[in-house]
Amino acid sequence: MPLDAVCLQAIVEELRPQLLGLRIDKVQQPARDQVILLLRGNKRLLLNAGANAPRLQLTELTRDNPAEPPMFCMLLRKHLVGARVAEITQPKLERLVRLELDITDDFGQPGRRTLVLEAMGRRSNLILLDGEGRIIDCMRRVDADMSAQRQVLPGLYYEPPASTGRLPVTEETAEGFREKLAAANPERQLDAFLLDSYFGISPLMARELAFRTAGETDRHLFELDAAGVERFWQKIQGFISTIQENTFTPYCLKQEGRPVEFACVPIAQYGAAMELERYESFSALLDDFYEARERQERARQRGADLLRTATTARDRLRRKLALQEKDYAATQNRDELRICGDLITANLYRMERGQSRLTCENFYDESCAPITIQLDPLLTPQQNAAKYYKRYTKAKTAERYLREQMEIARRDLEYLESVLEEIDHAETEQDFIDIRGELKDAGFLRKQGKKELKRTAKPREFRTTSGFRVLVGRNNRQNDKLTLKDADYRDIWLHTQKIHGSHVILCTEGRTPDDDTIVEAAKLAAYYSRARESGNVPVDYTQVKYVKKPAGARPGMVIYPTYQTVNVTPDEALVKQLRVK
Repeated sequence: MPLDAVCLQAIVEELRPQLLGLRIDKVQQPARDQVILLLRGNKRLLLNAGANAPRLQLTELTRDNPAEPPMFCMLLRKHLVGARVAEITQPKLERLVRLELDITDDFGQPGRRTLVLEAMGRRSNLILLDGEGRIIDCMRRVDADMSAQRQVLPGLYYEPPASTGRLPVTEETAEGFREKLAAANPERQLDAFLLDSYFGISPLMARELAFRTAGETDRHLFELDAAGVERFWQKIQGFISTIQENTFTPYCLKQEGRPVEFACVPIAQYGAAMELERYESFSALLDDFYEARERQERARQRGADLLRTATTARDRLRRKLALQEKDYAATQNRDELRICGDLITANLYRMERGQSRLTCENFYDESCAPITIQLDPLLTPQQNAAKYYKRYTKAKTAERYLREQMEIARRDLEYLESVLEEIDHAETEQDFIDIRGELKDAGFLRKQGKKELKRTAKPREFRTTSGFRVLVGRNNRQNDKLTLKDADYRDIWLHTQKIHGSHVILCTEGRTPDDDTIVEAAKLAAYYSRARESGNVPVDYTQVKYVKKPAGARPGMVIYPTYQTVNVTPDEALVKQLRVK
């Protein structure tokens, strides 16, 4: 769900005492729509102006930055590094936050800069203002062709978005509420009436107030009696008090463990269909809520071409393999061709040129049943026999060739399935660069003329409860390096059984890990595999010294003759707990 004005107010009230007076040490722009201000005290303030997830929060998640910072990032660094947070304000029930910053200019004179976050869905923006309220620059420039009513361009004075004209819900009175209710269409549902009449109520909260009033979210106005109308107003008044008193509590609605919605008050409308989880802070809630979504969005944006290339190559291989299997099956009947040639040769004395068929006894059959053999009337009997022998020899050769080609196709198909799994688990820009290089080396992507810089991401690192270090490969090339070069021969190697996934190395440093440590490492292997959403996943483990790479095998493909197996269920909470930040 998009961030509504009330939740934004709750976040601002939470952040204000934590940020006032802090100095901005660094500015980063890890994505087109995201800016991170690194503040004194190791605080990371995220300002997201993306259409799907506009928000303001402190974040604990680390994000990979591009090798070349965008121009907007360079501009913010010029104006904001060294500034101190003077105030954080939000106009009443607006999805807009002003970050007031005290600066010292190049001449040592004090000044003021304002960073404005407009968290308004697809119209979201991040705007930098000077001390006079003039726009220095913005994340998205809006000219007259894009909006005739409001332009957002460098050099113009900043004008806030126009009001909707509806009454802010916090300014409503009992008399005004009853007047609006009397004038409303009785066929309207309670939540629709709230959205039509008031500013500052989100669809989720409108449904919740309807549910608290009538026990259902789709109740109509005409179904309310006098007591129902009074109850409706009491519920609205209670929500108004929460806003005015800033008595907010972060809640996340989850379905089967997955975050679905969040709110600043308890939500009861879904009943047992969703679980309600309370968080310590709104920033922690937003990190948890958007982490998986951001990972998928990054994969969609940065990995779209890789995904398309790998998927196209995989589908082409599947079709090719199906045709090869069909041709291979046809070669299994080649003995019939040889028999036809033998029978023609044995009956040459009975044949004449120009025959279209030969009917004779099949002496290869126990009962010598008659058989009819098709002939080419333009060929002599000897040439017809030679033709059948040639087809037999060709089928025999094709069998051997097709068997080799099918083995190669199956190997490449398995490799591409593993690449698709890598793309699904990719987290940083460098991950996609590494996968792109892997596909080029494998011949599935064309190499460019210029030589690319050899920069690779480090493996994912974890620390088990008992203190053992665990490394998880990010792609097939890194899996090879991790297992065959970097790992000690005494380390434990783990991988999901017959399921595509990352290589996992449990670094033992000569010690013997206990069963709980093995299980934790196995859960990491299961999580970073295709079986992430499954339960009771079999994970093989063995010492690194037993893991070998066959000659000519694709990256990431290994064999291991001796191993043990443990069945585990992937645990995302454990993965977050063990990860080394």
